[in-house]
Amino acid sequence: MKNLNINHYFRRSFLLAAFICGSYFYAAAQTAEPAAAATAKPAVVTVKGATSLVDAFFKKYKDDGSGPAIDYIFGTNKYFSNSAGITQLKGHLDSLRQNIGAYLGKELIVQKNASNSLVLYSYLVKHEVQPIRITFMFYKPKNDWVLYRFKYDDQIDAELEEAGKINNKRP
Repeated sequence: MKNLNINHYFRRSFLLAAFICGSYFYAAAQTAEPAAAATAKPAVVTVKGATSLVDAFFKKYKDDGSGPAIDYIFGTNKYFSNSAGITQLKGHLDSLRQNIGAYLGKELIVQKNASNSLVLYSYLVKHEVQPIRITFMFYKPKNDWVLYRFKYDDQIDAELEEAGKINNKRP
């Protein structure tokens, strides 16, 4: 009968166990890293001129109401004249605000840069009864940012609900 060296057997078992555990933790770290990177939010790049326009808009929105805020933001672009469309937009937003309560603040939903001259900001605008979304697109043709597009809607809850449906799951 062969004489077994206990130390030799123990060392081989320990090395095998260490190799298996090390491989497991290495594989777990490799699979966990991309998942964490996928869920990390990208940093928001602040566009100074455009954000100052947004801040001034919301200050007027809070202090003076929808009409003066809309007049201000559309006034940043000389190609938007005081048209019937702007008057109608102000009337609709004023009417909506009467039904959703006092303004409580804003939260950035998304900020996208198409280039250094075209940016989009979308905000959740909080009111007592329900939120609305206001989206600004700014364009910098030369040195100054101007309003390029302005939209608002009160359907953000329906959009969020739709996004939460099972049939919208990604494989």
